[in-house]
Amino acid sequence: MKRVKREHFIIDGYNVVNAWPELIALRDSLEHARDRLVSDLIEYGEFQHYDITIVFDALFTAQGSSYEKINEHLDVIYTDAGETADSYIEKLAYDLVREGKEVHVVTSDGIEQSVILGAGAYRMPSLEMRKAVLAAKKKIRDEYTENPLSMAGRRELSGRIDDETARKLDQIRKNRN
Repeated sequence: MKRVKREHFIIDGYNVVNAWPELIALRDSLEHARDRLVSDLIEYGEFQHYDITIVFDALFTAQGSSYEKINEHLDVIYTDAGETADSYIEKLAYDLVREGKEVHVVTSDGIEQSVILGAGAYRMPSLEMRKAVLAAKKKIRDEYTENPLSMAGRRELSGRIDDETARKLDQIRKNRN
């Protein structure tokens, strides 16, 4: 079986937190905003079959440098105290491109976008990523959840089985009375 190469998205975490309206509203609790971003990107990555690395500056966290593997396809990185998310992202993008991966970096930082293009990666502004995530959420809702109006009505077995089976079940019911 041939394995399909997965695209890799590197997310400038705080750049996205400071760009998406729903995350800006949560900035009083950066932990909550980070958790919401991770949650949204888990769903998006799984639906689109992307590998995702979210990079946050350790400057805004108590724990400093850390690596957290959320699932097989999503990692969260907190940089070292002296390292910026931008420098970590640049190095990671460069390394992944050299490995032959298709890399997309999500940031609205103009200088960072220029560096990323020079490394051979693609750039995606934070608000464009938001549109992609919202479109995927809508598609998931439309394709994988039932219409709430249809769930309100009764769903009788007789509407989902053939006539012969319905006749046999009716006969069993009558014999039990």
